[in-house]
Amino acid sequence: MDYQHIPLIVLAGPTGVGKTDLSIHLAQKFNGEIINGDSLQVYRQLDIGTGKITPKEMANIPHHLLNILDPHEEYNANLFKEAATKAVLDIYQRGKLPIVVGGTGLYLEGLLYDLEFGQAENPKKRLKLEEEAEQIGNIGMWDKLNEIDPAAAEKIPHQNLRRTIRALEVIEESGELFSNQTSHQEKHSVFNELLFILDRPRELLYERINQRVLMMIETGLEQEVQAIYQQANGADFQSLKGIGYKEWFPYFEGNMAREAVVESIQQNSRRYAKRQLTWFRNRMKNPIWLDMNQQEAVNKTDQQIIKHLQKGVIGYD
Repeated sequence: MDYQHIPLIVLAGPTGVGKTDLSIHLAQKFNGEIINGDSLQVYRQLDIGTGKITPKEMANIPHHLLNILDPHEEYNANLFKEAATKAVLDIYQRGKLPIVVGGTGLYLEGLLYDLEFGQAENPKKRLKLEEEAEQIGNIGMWDKLNEIDPAAAEKIPHQNLRRTIRALEVIEESGELFSNQTSHQEKHSVFNELLFILDRPRELLYERINQRVLMMIETGLEQEVQAIYQQANGADFQSLKGIGYKEWFPYFEGNMAREAVVESIQQNSRRYAKRQLTWFRNRMKNPIWLDMNQQEAVNKTDQQIIKHLQKGVIGYD
């Protein structure tokens, strides 16, 4: 698949860095439409905790891949790649500029470089690995992956048991190393993309994240999570495993104070932002880094896009 004639603007970056405001500015200036690149914002009802853009903030700019699933439904990088590719083509064919905005590195990577992610469809093997994890724990499973595929283990924290199990599952199902399926050396751009990675000085970013969590609490995050938690009724909803949601479970069960929940969300959000930046730094090709604390950041972005579009790939208003 090669759509090198299609221009694509990508705004990536950690949680709370300021992607939404910049995306609206660019869509208005360059006659664009926005495609969501966040793995949780695809879910209906997950609004406050995901920092989802509000209808008012959209400023009449069309948005794609928002609110397309119910909380009980599953989603993955392959499904995103398929849907986002269709959205890019649709936007381009209507004479608009496609703009992908999000912080889920794996999703963005798969879309831009047409990565194939192994799909395991054997519930028995998954169950077997989960049962093994109960016996030997996260570190034991990670050690097992490290023996088979050190390159994959290097990119998966031992705390991330779900992804460790998925890597082992894919290896068993496909007979290939998990790392080979997402190899950096195999990446070739599908689109004529211009990739911006938004950042801020670490202390300022962390403070924005802390304040963002407090604002979420004030606007009803607890009630939002509780409503979905009650819907799940003990079921293993993928949507509830995100930061800002999973931390509430001990509180609902009477095992944690509310203040501790808030602190946990803040801490997990800061750690996630750090992991996001590491992913973008190590795995994305030819990014333009933007310090959003610099006054010239928006103007710099505008100028880069103008140069990109003036290469003759598309007209803009």
